[in-house]
Amino acid sequence: MCGRFTLTELDPDLIAKTFSLESVIPDLPPRYNIAPTQPVAAVIRDAESGRNALVVMRWGLIPHWAKDPTIGSRMINARAETVADKPSFRVALCRRRCLIVADGFYEWQPQPDGPKAPVYITLRDHVPFGFAGLYERWTEPESGEVLTTCTIITTRPNDLLAPIHNRMPVILPRAAYDRWLDPAITDGAQVTPLLKSYPADQMIAYPVSRRVNSPANDDPGLIERSA
Repeated sequence: MCGRFTLTELDPDLIAKTFSLESVIPDLPPRYNIAPTQPVAAVIRDAESGRNALVVMRWGLIPHWAKDPTIGSRMINARAETVADKPSFRVALCRRRCLIVADGFYEWQPQPDGPKAPVYITLRDHVPFGFAGLYERWTEPESGEVLTTCTIITTRPNDLLAPIHNRMPVILPRAAYDRWLDPAITDGAQVTPLLKSYPADQMIAYPVSRRVNSPANDDPGLIERSA
């Protein structure tokens, strides 16, 4: 699974170039420990204008038919192998795909003795990238408030992640962004081949402080290599 990630690189020009953005980028602070139910930055394609836009969503997908919004905290990830079949995700796969903007993520590696140890994983050049994501809009029955929520798709780990965890988030290569966001593609079978493990040789992983275990901690020290 993917339960925590980072977005520390917020240079507007770099973000705009990476995700082909023309609109104004929301004023977002650097984040070193993004946790479920918190706001995340996501890129969507506007069907009418054909332009990409950066928007803010809440992490943890709430299906439009859900009666209880707390279901979102249990739907932070969707498995690539079953996403096209699950009632909670299959419509979003066809019609509401997004890129969740990040520049690294954490996993917890089992240890021979003691608790699991946190590991930080990022691209070798630590540039921003897009997780393959899905989103939904859910309306609160009493207030009418509309929440836009999202989930991160996961897949089997590559050789770097395999010793650390049995899943990894789908990081899409930039060449796949356009196809993933294309609203004209409404057949999930046309995009599921994109849901693959990112090349291990283009990533790095290293141990970090157990301070990341608490979502209350959110500072640059979390991504520093631990002794």
